[in-house]
Amino acid sequence: MIKYIGSKRALLPQILAAIAGVLPPGHTVLDLFSGTSRVGHALKGAGYRVLANDHNAYAHTLATCYVQADAETWADQARLILADLNRLPGAAGWFTQSYCVESRYLHPDNGARIEAIRNAIAALAAEPELEAILLTALLEAADRVDSTAGLQMAYMKQWAPRALRPLELRLPALHPRPAAGPCRATCADAEDAASLQADLAYLDPPYNQHSYLRNYHVWETLVRWDAPETYGIARKRADCRTRISAFNSKPGLAPALARTIGRLRAPILLVSFNDEGFVGRTAMEAMLAHKPYVQVLEIPYNRYVGAKIGIHNPKGEKVGTVGRLTNLEYLFLASDQPLALPPALLQGQAAEPAAA
Repeated sequence: MIKYIGSKRALLPQILAAIAGVLPPGHTVLDLFSGTSRVGHALKGAGYRVLANDHNAYAHTLATCYVQADAETWADQARLILADLNRLPGAAGWFTQSYCVESRYLHPDNGARIEAIRNAIAALAAEPELEAILLTALLEAADRVDSTAGLQMAYMKQWAPRALRPLELRLPALHPRPAAGPCRATCADAEDAASLQADLAYLDPPYNQHSYLRNYHVWETLVRWDAPETYGIARKRADCRTRISAFNSKPGLAPALARTIGRLRAPILLVSFNDEGFVGRTAMEAMLAHKPYVQVLEIPYNRYVGAKIGIHNPKGEKVGTVGRLTNLEYLFLASDQPLALPPALLQGQAAEPAAA
């Protein structure tokens, strides 16, 4: 899966153990802020029926691939198409000019191949689940040869070694449909999707001012394929200025999260947050107080690898200073009935960087 700040790769064992400890496979889990769908994908593989939601187009595509699409339906057909797409020569156009020449997220040779493949996928006019699988393969292939520190707010002064490798499409790791029933991916604001019926709702909301749209605007454009107007050295999409989420606002996050939690219909809630967020532990516990039983798990966690690298300008000069390198990740479990987190989890475990 793509490199992603806030990825739950390292925390996945604790999240899965917490869910399995209070809800056996075969039930329905709502993943309200699905991101890369790492959690939803793992839950589907464990036998849960998953409802995944995210308001960004690239995240919805990932969820359609990893959560909604079933291996037995699409894997063989997608594998054949990807083999054909892998053989396409490059055809440079606006994408290569914007993201490989005017900016340097990808080497122009790979940019031209990405452009040819993306145009070919559009020409197929495939069924949405199949198209999502093909687009996910392209996103992940592009991510493996990018020239960034993991965020698309800036790019390397010199090409990263991986950027010089040729692009290669691979079939995403699809899961078969769970016995619990078909999974589903939606693309809605969290407040609207919160009313979906589920046995457990898992929330991993944005926690500070950093917008996922701005951090991954190239992937948003690659999925939308809308040749947007761009601005600045980073060539961000113009709508990064207008598609502003309350979840990335210090005064807006707590009210938006409280409204979202209030609309949830699930009897069990699991909220992932950390101590760098705009909402502190006490305030989060207060938001969940409508559930009579609330438990909190604290997990020491090494921050995103970019925190160690530091922030650099386009000339490669380091700007600013590196803050703390560790934080605390919280898992808040709130339920209508008394539930016990697995004892092994309550001991706490250190986690590694999310996007190394």
